[in-house]
Amino acid sequence: MVNAGVMSGSGNLMDFLDEPFPDVGTYEDFHTIDWLREKSRDTDRHRKITSKSKESIWEFIKSLLDAWSGWVVMLLIGLLAGTLAGVIDLAVDWMTDLKEGVCLSAFWYSHEQCCWTSNETTFEDRDKCPLWQKWSELLVNQSEIKTILSGFIIRGYLGKWTLLIKTVTLVLVVSSGLSLGKEGPLVHVACCCGNFFSSLFSKYSKNEGKRREVLSAAAAAGVSVAFGAPIGGVLFSLEEVSYYFPLKTLWRSFFAALVAAFTLRSINPFGNSRLVLFYVEYHTPWYMAELFPFILLGVFGGLWGTLFIRCNIAWCRRRKTTRLGKYPVLEVIVVTAITAIIAYPNPYTRQSTSELISELFNDCGALESSQLCDYINDPNMTRPVDDIPDRPAGVGVYTAMWQLALALIFKIVVTIFTFGMKIPSGLFIPSMAVGAIAGRMVGIGVEQLAYHHHDWIIFRNWCRPGADCVTPGLYAMVGAAACLGGVTRMTVSLVVIMFELTGGLEYIVPLMAAAVTSKWVADAFGKEGIYEAHIHLNGYPFLDVKDEFTHRTLATDVMRPRRGEPPLSVLTQDSMTVEDVETLIKETDYNGFPVVVSRDSERLIGFAQRRELILAIKNARQRQEGIVSNSIMYFTEEPPELPANSPHPLKLRRILNLSPFTVTDHTPMETVVDIFRKLGLRQCLVTRSGRLLGIITKKDVLRHMAQMANQDPESIMFN
Repeated sequence: MVNAGVMSGSGNLMDFLDEPFPDVGTYEDFHTIDWLREKSRDTDRHRKITSKSKESIWEFIKSLLDAWSGWVVMLLIGLLAGTLAGVIDLAVDWMTDLKEGVCLSAFWYSHEQCCWTSNETTFEDRDKCPLWQKWSELLVNQSEIKTILSGFIIRGYLGKWTLLIKTVTLVLVVSSGLSLGKEGPLVHVACCCGNFFSSLFSKYSKNEGKRREVLSAAAAAGVSVAFGAPIGGVLFSLEEVSYYFPLKTLWRSFFAALVAAFTLRSINPFGNSRLVLFYVEYHTPWYMAELFPFILLGVFGGLWGTLFIRCNIAWCRRRKTTRLGKYPVLEVIVVTAITAIIAYPNPYTRQSTSELISELFNDCGALESSQLCDYINDPNMTRPVDDIPDRPAGVGVYTAMWQLALALIFKIVVTIFTFGMKIPSGLFIPSMAVGAIAGRMVGIGVEQLAYHHHDWIIFRNWCRPGADCVTPGLYAMVGAAACLGGVTRMTVSLVVIMFELTGGLEYIVPLMAAAVTSKWVADAFGKEGIYEAHIHLNGYPFLDVKDEFTHRTLATDVMRPRRGEPPLSVLTQDSMTVEDVETLIKETDYNGFPVVVSRDSERLIGFAQRRELILAIKNARQRQEGIVSNSIMYFTEEPPELPANSPHPLKLRRILNLSPFTVTDHTPMETVVDIFRKLGLRQCLVTRSGRLLGIITKKDVLRHMAQMANQDPESIMFN
């Protein structure tokens, strides 16, 4: 971005900026990076390395190391993300069972591991063994039942302490029984890994744009280990997370997701030689007539997504504006206690959400003991166990239906109040649970309708007596996809994640139908998904690429200064003193200042960042003799002509951006918005015939878009 050539001083005056000084090129906390500037800096760095590689063998080796550093970072991210995910899965499984009891032979075993290692365990009673003792049996010798996550700078959010604390607390909150999941926070954990390994390589640590390419790949690795869906993880990063996603990042994201999935598979946390807990095997195909209930589930998912987003945002907004927000720990304790008390009586809310979804997805085989599979069997049935025909529902199924109905209401209400608390909280699993409950209930209803009325025209062609027609578990899977899509507005990545998550590639059409329907229904009430809604709630300066801008306004309508406002704060190229600039910096909070030839001509020369001006002046006062408040600051190649007794001037041309992005005052705002999105600009200058007229920042664009949408323009400000 800074194309300063050979710079000369006057006499023996040293241009201290020829030597690097700390923090140059960095950004302040809660500021947006300039993607175009970062890309230009990386191009200059790469050009310099390439030219030096021809000087010696050592420089050639260094260039090779630089070229391969990206793949090394991806390998490290995949290994660490996969390892952490495996440890979290194992720890969650153990701590969830620890609430119920303990394994006498080895306390670190979960209930399932304890019983499988016992010689006294039978297949029929595989969940019962003498080695596993409930706490009530150990303490009082009788049964009882026992009841906490786009180029914006936020310091510490991806730090090492955040990684450590989030990994530990994620285990605690997921195993606590709260209505949340670990999938979203695992993306945060993977990005913390990416940020850590980026700091080890100067190629990424000194360039915020390159660092975000690593974070995009890390997000893909996070989804890969969260769901066991490496391809879905790459698509998720591309569709939902990333602001800038070049082809090179696509390849590296795929590699990171692959390594992470391989590492998790090697750890085998679920003990089934698979990456996921929800793997299913259905033995019945779906039929065209079932598309109607699948679409109905899509409608339900869209309505659920709308309800959840509006209620959750309303609750979070109330939390931010009342005293409740000052006591986050108390809020967590209260919500946890209420969740435990209400969830206790119902077996479908008492168990962990992942186990609930797994049970709802499962098909009813001959050895299933769930009350969802309590059907009335025909004693004369001689069919193979993999092809059990539809049967009338028994008492257990009817009991399960009303318990699931209560569980559905509970999950809907408690998830609204749980998501957004000061704990690692994922939304994927709770949303899937809501959809899976609704889907299983619909599936059982369709199954019983087909059994008792197989002569209806809708069932006549594909559901004959004694046939296995309807798979309720499939409806649960479709419902889960519909509700997740309604909340996040994901489409392509959602479908891929779901069929990777369950292994149900044959059922991709029902998943697509439900996902598209849920998005259409949810979009009819509002275009924002839950992530965008929370971004706007917090006031982060984020330009969503999915939003369309169709208004016929011009750059002159948005730029500052506007009519009646003070003139634009600018720097002149060779007539301002250090004191003048320091006063300007003190009296304003702008991120940077345009540099012009003079206040009379207003002809644009370049743009100087506020942070780099402060650092340059500070270092010059410390390291360069003769720099005082009256020293002239100049941005030209040669210093201005000064009287003989004048203090030494300060040359700052090297920090000047000589090619700031500019538009004319008659540029349509539709074009300006598109430029800001695709180039990731922090600001652009408005000129006419080379003369500076004003400036448009990213927040100016967001304010204008809010105003055009009849919203409060100040609502985009960071809260």
